[in-house]
Amino acid sequence: MPILPPLADFFRTASWSTMGRALLKAAGIFLILNVLFAWTYPLEVLGRLSLYNRLWPGRLRLPYGEDLATSYNLSLYNVPAMFHSHALMQPKAGDEFRALVIGDSATWGWFLENQDTLVGRLNAAELQTADGRRLVFYNLGYPVMSLTKDLMLLDEGMRYEPDLILWPVTLESFARARQLDHPLLQHNPKRVRDLIARYDLALDPDDPRFVEPDFWGRTIVGQRRSLADLMRLQSLGLAWAATGIDQAIPDDISLRKSDFEKDVSWKDVEEPTTLDEGLLAFDVLAAGIARAGHAPILIINEPMFISAGENSDLRYNSFYPRWAYDQYRQLLAQTAQDQGWDYLDLWDAVPPREFTDTPVHLTPAGSQMLAELLTSKVLRRADALR
Repeated sequence: MPILPPLADFFRTASWSTMGRALLKAAGIFLILNVLFAWTYPLEVLGRLSLYNRLWPGRLRLPYGEDLATSYNLSLYNVPAMFHSHALMQPKAGDEFRALVIGDSATWGWFLENQDTLVGRLNAAELQTADGRRLVFYNLGYPVMSLTKDLMLLDEGMRYEPDLILWPVTLESFARARQLDHPLLQHNPKRVRDLIARYDLALDPDDPRFVEPDFWGRTIVGQRRSLADLMRLQSLGLAWAATGIDQAIPDDISLRKSDFEKDVSWKDVEEPTTLDEGLLAFDVLAAGIARAGHAPILIINEPMFISAGENSDLRYNSFYPRWAYDQYRQLLAQTAQDQGWDYLDLWDAVPPREFTDTPVHLTPAGSQMLAELLTSKVLRRADALR
């Protein structure tokens, strides 16, 4: 006589009343678990449980993307999970001079392999300080432009003992009205509110864009997508380790526009006006410098595409009319001088041919040029910190 599995045997022999009681108990346990989950809301704790840097190597950039089938990557809103999948989680070596590079998709490396990003090229240079420490750069760039998004990631990154921070910025990142447009910020209201309060930022802590689930939304059922994303991130680790692929790069990349309409608008500003801190979030930049504390920040006005096409006398590129960008450069340089910030302006340092689909995304050759421009300056700053 075949031996039935215990569960099958239970259903064969149990009465309807027994099965009903078992189902009620299971439903009760599930309800209690959901209530406990909503009460404690342990998503960030769960995000710290990771197979990366243990069973397989840490990622070289923060997870971002939606094409799981070809890029072995995904976007999620759990900041601890993002960091615990990253190579930054490795213990800091005794001879390591640790440098974080934050910023937007240009830093992250849109349409670039990891080795062709700015961080990849800087690490390939195998730089050493005068006292023999290895400069190791970590890519904490993340797509979509917002200084507040950069600040939130820097705030988390400071937990991991950086010695230096490079912060490439551009005018798009300063737009105050767009600071909280980023989904990563909207799904982390507690973190953002803490930064607003800590640094007295001119941002609304009650911004309606913040996503705040009710009690039901905080349960296991309500957070099933977030929990599934945590598991997906872990399950993709094997494919990432085997291939190193975390971005699907097309064979043909549509290039940025070179010709423009007769348009001088920037964001919601239709006509030339005077830019000030009401429009530009300089307070967020100052907060980042304060947060870095002992680890100095090098602010870099990142290179951008400069068009010579139609109406290029009105616009540098599709992002910026000349009047707005020129004012921004003057304001940033003056503020850096007044505040004693370490600042480097590389806005026109890379030739137009080395930009791809947007005015700030570089080709591999463009990344190499930028890395070479930064090498001596970074080494000088590292040696000054001995």
